[in-house]
Amino acid sequence: MPLLSRRGFIGATGIAAVAGAITLRPTDKGAPYDSYFSTLNQALKAAGIATPTMVIDRERLHANAGHVKAHVQGKLQLRLVNKSLPCLPLLDEIARLADTPRQMVFNLPYLQLLTQQRLQSQILLGKPMPAAAAARFYAAPPTSGFDASRQLQWLIDTPDRLKQYRDLARGLKQTMRVNIEIDVGLHRGGVPDLDVMKQMVQLLQEEPLLQWSGLMGYDAHTEKIPEVAGLRDKARAHSKQTYQRFADFMHASPLKKERETLTLNTGGSPSFKLHDGSGSANEVAVGSAMVKPTDFDTPLLTDLAPAAFIATPLLKTGPFVAPDGVEELSAAAGWWDPNQRQAHFIYGGHWLARPESPAGLSPSGLIGPSSNQQILLGSGKQALLPDDFVFLRPTQSEAVLQQFGDIAVYENGRITEMWPVFPAQA
Repeated sequence: MPLLSRRGFIGATGIAAVAGAITLRPTDKGAPYDSYFSTLNQALKAAGIATPTMVIDRERLHANAGHVKAHVQGKLQLRLVNKSLPCLPLLDEIARLADTPRQMVFNLPYLQLLTQQRLQSQILLGKPMPAAAAARFYAAPPTSGFDASRQLQWLIDTPDRLKQYRDLARGLKQTMRVNIEIDVGLHRGGVPDLDVMKQMVQLLQEEPLLQWSGLMGYDAHTEKIPEVAGLRDKARAHSKQTYQRFADFMHASPLKKERETLTLNTGGSPSFKLHDGSGSANEVAVGSAMVKPTDFDTPLLTDLAPAAFIATPLLKTGPFVAPDGVEELSAAAGWWDPNQRQAHFIYGGHWLARPESPAGLSPSGLIGPSSNQQILLGSGKQALLPDDFVFLRPTQSEAVLQQFGDIAVYENGRITEMWPVFPAQA
């Protein structure tokens, strides 16, 4: 009797284990296009588009720009992050909607392009450039009428770099506006403390060709900190307090200027909503949030909508069969996970992006990525046919927006324009 009980127990345990394992099996996540992507699919076909293309939804773009403008209006100036929106018509559209001529630029080619083609721009460099890069800019200045001595601020992070720019200014007899990068907690460089800032002030006092124009303290690190034990709130508070300490120091220095004449820049797409004009900063920078790639799906940005998608044609589809030598894995994988039963080979791939529509597509862990014909697996409920489009959301807009040539502008169910992008340059 005890033996039978033991056998019965073992059998019951085995049945329970099998039942438990079955409950852990993935569910079918597949579905056809929703109405939005079904219409977009047809619009791309009607426009004759047949290659991987970046699409921007103009209505969503306008709504996002409206939300950003509403947040800053009357409280802060807005500066557009050029590298995250690398397309002149796109920047023009947002600048008009947000009513700002201010841009943040991160490399020499885009600085040269913008100053030549958009002479009204007010430019702040977003990172400290080698003095040799600044020298190249002045060696071939824009012929558009752009006045660099009034409209351009170079970002300086150390006393040594400030000395290099001082020597350049003297050699060229060129007035330069200088904005000082401060470290407000990211620890990616910038002036770390008031002792170093004293050196910067002394150097600026001694050189009339260098004109102090403000501070830049990037604080997006705060939104990467886990929301555990109040760590994120502490980081936010520390960042603002650090900025205030530097601003107060400069206000008490011989370089003191009226706040409204200075560019006191902070924030970024992840963090601009933390600022309302009540602190020391008077300007925020925003770029990626305007089109909201997946890295910006955060609690602070829930009122913004994804406005940029990669659309790429489906080349082939059929039951997923693993390569020779491991064919048996196909059947096992498909039995266990219905989302691995159908193979979809797309035009291109391996982008900084995630499948968005139809639902339930994902890369194959077995096959791996491909920049030629990426395989995406699904259950088959996507009901895709060759030449249909697969839609992916970029994880970031920087660099990705300009990988596909002209951007297709989508509005009112049609592709209405094609916008040229900046050349891919560092």
